[in-house]
Amino acid sequence: MPKQITEIKEFLLTARRKDAKSVKIKKNAENVKFKVRCSKYLYTLVIQASSPSYLISDKEKAEKLKQSLPPGLQVKELK
Repeated sequence: MPKQITEIKEFLLTARRKDAKSVKIKKNAENVKFKVRCSKYLYTLVIQASSPSYLISDKEKAEKLKQSLPPGLQVKELK
């Protein structure tokens, strides 16, 4: 059952939980989705670009978020 997370800090806390198994990163032209699989729910964080000029900063934000994920977590990137 999916749940959406709106804050990056809340997503990182969810990814650090004991029952978090893996993270999938889906990249589109207009957004980047981070999905963390926990025992009960699949939590999703969406980083959207409101216009093409902000796309670079959002890609940088997504890359920083990817680097700050816990090291023991399995990370899979999907296109």
